[in-house]
Amino acid sequence: MTIGVLVMAYGTPATPDDIEAYYTRIRHGHPPTAELLAELSSRYQDIGGTSPLAERTAAQVTALRSALELAAPGVFDVRFGSKYEPPMIEDVAPGFALDGITEVIGLVLAPHSSSMSTDQYMARARASLGDAVTLREIGAWWDAPGFLELIARRVLDALALVAPERRDHTEVLFSAHSLPQKILAQGDTYPEQLRASAAGAAAAAGITNWDIAWQSAGRTADPWIGPDILEVLRHKKAAGVTDIVSCPIGFVSDHLEVLFDIDIQAQGVAHDIGLNLIRTSSLNDDDDFISVLANVVIAAT
Repeated sequence: MTIGVLVMAYGTPATPDDIEAYYTRIRHGHPPTAELLAELSSRYQDIGGTSPLAERTAAQVTALRSALELAAPGVFDVRFGSKYEPPMIEDVAPGFALDGITEVIGLVLAPHSSSMSTDQYMARARASLGDAVTLREIGAWWDAPGFLELIARRVLDALALVAPERRDHTEVLFSAHSLPQKILAQGDTYPEQLRASAAGAAAAAGITNWDIAWQSAGRTADPWIGPDILEVLRHKKAAGVTDIVSCPIGFVSDHLEVLFDIDIQAQGVAHDIGLNLIRTSSLNDDDDFISVLANVVIAAT
């Protein structure tokens, strides 16, 4: 029997001309104001015009398909669906049933789960697959064997770039995408997952000087989970920290939230206040990371 694997991710505009339509979908059909559109377009321009997310995600999906085929020849049919940019989840998922596949594993390319992020992907997948297909949902996978060790390795690589005489005043700052605070009233464990994964990665790296922060909060009237990374950087500097290793543990590839929010925005604040900031390298389609994902999928069968 063939088992489907629906890999899901956020998506990104393919060209600068696609930004407005993309932003409108994110805003649930409400077009952005000219000011908001200009701001987002400027951010994309600052990282080269478009985000490499589509290319990075395609490489991850291709590598995962190959890893699963090597582990179990002919068993898995791996397809990709995006939340906000073609190919959309709603367009890809029905194809499984049309091809006679009755069981599909859902995997979101985000290590932490939340009612306002990964759960929404799964809800759209369930609705699109139809009643004839069973969806096996993979939730948070930050604690999958090997994942935190991969993060720890990247943290240690970044720490090695800090001058030895400054390391006593260096902290590792783990971050993830902020979400509206209202999820906390619903008992969402997203913040606890970030802290637990950060603690696990720090323990694997053998470090004790670390903290967490939130980044990339949306432009809405609702309050978002904090503290924001830019605020945290200022507090760390005031407390005597000289160097920060930024580890965006909530993201698995290079894209806008890493290349702009960390490499440009956070780096700019760090420069202004005299704080040295080094970011850990992204996972992208690293062979060991793909192996972790493949094992997560196999464990769900």
